Parts: sequence; structure tokens; C-alpha cells
Amino acid sequence: MSLFGAMSTAITGLGAQSAAFGNISDNIANSQTVGYKGVETTFVDYLTESTATQNSPGSVVTRPHYTNSVQGTLAQSSNPLAMAIAGQGFFPVSHVTGSTAGLPSFSNVAYFTRAGDFSLNENGYITNSAGEYLNGWSVDPVSGVVNQNAITPIQVTQTIDSPVATTQLTLSANLPATPSSKTPVTSQVNIYDSLGTAHTVVMNWTQNATNSWTVAINVPDDITSAAVGGVNVDFGPTTSGNPVPDGTVGNISTPTGTVTTSGYTTGSPADFAFTADFGNGPQVVNINLGVYGQSTGVTQYAGSTYTLRGLTQNGVPPGSFSSVTTDTAGKIIVNYDNGQSRGIAQVPVIVFNNPDGLQREDGQSFTATNASGTALANSAGSSGAGNLVTGSVEQSNVDIATEFTRLIVAQRAYSANAKMITTADDMLQQTLDLKR
Repeated sequence: MSLFGAMSTAITGLGAQSAAFGNISDNIANSQTVGYKGVETTFVDYLTESTATQNSPGSVVTRPHYTNSVQGTLAQSSNPLAMAIAGQGFFPVSHVTGSTAGLPSFSNVAYFTRAGDFSLNENGYITNSAGEYLNGWSVDPVSGVVNQNAITPIQVTQTIDSPVATTQLTLSANLPATPSSKTPVTSQVNIYDSLGTAHTVVMNWTQNATNSWTVAINVPDDITSAAVGGVNVDFGPTTSGNPVPDGTVGNISTPTGTVTTSGYTTGSPADFAFTADFGNGPQVVNINLGVYGQSTGVTQYAGSTYTLRGLTQNGVPPGSFSSVTTDTAGKIIVNYDNGQSRGIAQVPVIVFNNPDGLQREDGQSFTATNASGTALANSAGSSGAGNLVTGSVEQSNVDIATEFTRLIVAQRAYSANAKMITTADDMLQQTLDLKR
């Protein structure tokens, strides 16, 4: 009985070491696979009989030990969409089941991965090298509000950025306290209408008295009148009659044409507005000269020449798609050639109470099980979720040196079990030979 038991036990040993070989082979083969999680092998003893006076040979079986929670090395990537998770968590992804009207249909099963080598495919979806589609929360491109009620595949469809009509001009300059002549000093800037067409606005400053200037606004493309109006700007307390430091704007008054102003209020913006019409209806543009009594915008200090420090406006022309990038918050950002950027989605990090309990699937992905617990979606770096590292990918967590060590041990153990079988066979043959 013991000889047959020993042979049976050795046979299970061969099976167990074969399973270990398989796991080692899988690990070594995927040692360069992005986001791959290695599988270790544990051995479990099954008893036939074991008492104080009797122990019979049993058997051995293997169980996989998953290392889903063990992070691989993070490596830099030149791919602007590449992302890695430093810490716990997974990317939510979808698998394709087919297509409808040329667009992919997705499985209802939720998948998760650490393979963050993402890029844009031909339909504008963000996919990794395994062909899995990255999921995320949608983001309102105007308000930036994140909708965390649903996680769906991310698709870049906004290939054109709509124009934005100019509503604000901001001027920062120093008008000379003693100008060299009465010739007006000029600033001009392009603004945009609602269709994104550029139009020139010219501001002519003329000193009409000490510490007092008149600025005339001219818009050549205005269909009503190129000279849209003007306003007086007074500096310092004496001329303006308001308690402001010398050289700072103290009052804006006497508007003409389409120009309007709200007048002086301590600490309020020193601004005025004009209305132009480029054929699309009236367009109101506010011109900000800083703050009353402060030197943050337009000033009048010593000098004989006009010094322009800055002149900006908030309108933009239409833009075409330029690129897609990510940030450490998981925002998917679309960039346009007009200098604008829009966040269209945010990638959550999915965490589990027991990530080693996840079910392995094709393409370095996983599905949730009772053992793993429920998938919890969090923003990167919050509630136990790892931080996102952009421009990087996570390598396999397999250590080649360790796997080859295990390979040697498994090989020797397999040979030892094989030797047990041949030894038991020889002993059985000797028992049979006793009959002769």
C-alpha cells in the first residue's frame, strides 16, 4: 500500500511542479508586458490518513498566488497620453464586442487594468496596446464641471474649437507726465466677433491738460461708425477730485458715442465700455485700465514717452484640433491651434479592498469578484487611490532573477518526484521477483 501511495503522491508532485513551470513560463514570457502582474505558485498538502500511529502518503496540489497589488517599475514614455498609477488602483476600461455603423459596441462587463500605454485610435477613442478602451467621467468643456455619475469610454470628438467674441480688453501702460508733443499716443489690438473674425481697435490718447487725458476709440470695421466714442481719464487727487495717489487713475468721465462708464468707486475697477457692430449685432467690449488708486494698470508717472506694458483681450478665433494630453488629476485635455485647451474627461482610479482577488482576463485586464470586493471609483490621490504619473507606464512586476531561481527549484523538485516514481517502480519489481 505504501509503495503505491508513494507512487501516487509522486505523480501529484509532478503535476504540481508542472503547474509551477506553467506560472513561471507565463511570468517570464510577460516580463516586458506593460502592466502585467505576475502569478506565483503555492503548494497545498492533501492528507489520506494521518494519526498518532499511522501516516499514509497523500498528495500535493497547487494554487495560484496573484500579485495584483504589487507595483511594477514606472518607466518614462514619450507618449503624451501614457499614464501610470503610483500606488493602489486600476484604470477602468471597456472591451469591444462588435461594431454598429462603424462604431464599436462595448461589453456590459466592467474591466480594469494597470496597462496605461494609451493612444488615440482611428475613431478618436483612447485605447491601450491591448485594444482596451479607457473609461472616464465626462467634463463640461465650458464650466469644467465633472459628472461623476457615469463612467463611459472616452472619445475625442471636439476637433474644432468654437470662436469666442471679445468682451474684455485689459491695458497696462504708463502715460508720460510730460509728453514730448501733443501728438496722440496710440495702442491697438485685434479683437474677435462672434464668428471669430479679427477686427482692429485703436485707442488714441491725447493729453488735454495736466494729469488729464482723453482716449478716443476707433474701430475701422464698425458698420455704424469707425469712431465709436471716447472718454476722459483723470489722474491723481487734484485733477480727479478723488482720494487717489498721484499718477494713478482717479476718475473716468464724460463718455461720448457708444462709450459708457460707471464712474469712481474706491477700490473698484477703473474701466469703461464701448459698443461696436460688425454685422452680427451689437458687441459690448469692456476696457479695463486697472483699479482706481492703484498702479496695476494705466498710470501717469514721470517721463516723456508712452510705455506699453501689456494689452490683452479675451476673445479667440476658431481653432482646429492640435493634440491630446493628460494631467496628474486624470484630466484628458484637448489642445487647439488657437492656443485654447478644453478638458473633456477625467480618468478615475478604481480601488478594491482585495485587488489580489480580481479575476485575470485577456490583455492584462481584470474583472471584479466576490473575493476582490466592490469597485470604488475615486479621484487620483484620494480615498486610498494612487497618484497618476503622466508620461510614464508601469512595467511588469516580474523579476527575471527571481523567476529563474524558482525555475531551478521547480526543475529539481520535478526530477526528484520523477525519481520517486522510478524508485517505487524498482521496489515493486523487487517485490514481484520474490515469487520466483
